[in-house]
Amino acid sequence: MKGWNASDIPDQTGRTAVVTGANSGLGLATARELARRGAHVVLACRDAGRGKDAEERIRTEVPGADLRLASLDLADLRSVRAFAAEYPGDRLDLLINNAGVMALPYRRTADGFEMQFGVNHLGHFALTGLLLPKLLAAGAGARVVTVSSFMHLLGTVDPADLSMQRNYRRWAAYARSKSANLLFTHELAHRLRTANVPLVAAAAHPGYASTNLQTAAAKMEGHRAKERFMDIGNRFFAQPPERGALPTLYAATAPGVRQDDYFGPPLQGLLPGAPTRAARAKWTLSDKAARQLWTASEHLTGVRYPALA
Repeated sequence: MKGWNASDIPDQTGRTAVVTGANSGLGLATARELARRGAHVVLACRDAGRGKDAEERIRTEVPGADLRLASLDLADLRSVRAFAAEYPGDRLDLLINNAGVMALPYRRTADGFEMQFGVNHLGHFALTGLLLPKLLAAGAGARVVTVSSFMHLLGTVDPADLSMQRNYRRWAAYARSKSANLLFTHELAHRLRTANVPLVAAAAHPGYASTNLQTAAAKMEGHRAKERFMDIGNRFFAQPPERGALPTLYAATAPGVRQDDYFGPPLQGLLPGAPTRAARAKWTLSDKAARQLWTASEHLTGVRYPALA
């Protein structure tokens, strides 16, 4: 990994990648670099206008980029099912579960789930399951990369209160959703190993990267002072999204990535440098917790993974 950067991404010609939340920040940077290396990239975006802007920006920076814009709202399982049903190809090489929300005031998804758990985990759980046949059809080299956060270290998942109905705290809810991302990766990797299929499930985190996640909650609440404070942090302390996306790109494309690997920047992004294997809370490696979350996620979303049963 020493010195690894975007120029080290292997040629992706002939491969297809789906990147959720590709309209800005980490998703935009990830999609752009995959397109630069020749991949056909599906920009899976909730907002059509912002998605179109992102598509035009990538085409300007990467002439000849092979892109397709598609609608995906992870806060609505009907949208997730429609996206999977309308996916035109017969195979999928890379699924980048990148989109997310952070530290929002209490909100519910269209299906009644707490918004952070619903978008960050359940939406991606459903999407991955629905696209699994396409991923398996791609054979060796196919990967699912789920973007977590170093904030997962602040909270595990309570299977008895997944939506935090008893005592909602926005940062605790965010931490839980990011722990859920790693538990999902852990169980998916276990099932792929057991089924002896070459699809690899890995995870990554960007460290402290400058994205619109930091200011979204303040904007939603009309809290201008908090919005300015978060913006100052982004400008002066956070690394740019291009660097924050490197662990995701490494997990998605570098040779030698193993089942359940987890990558991040050095010292959670406080130091510049190449992606490295990241510190991980012990509860995200619990087989029991991962199975419990998987079972609950199947029940809540109605999505099963029959090929990995």
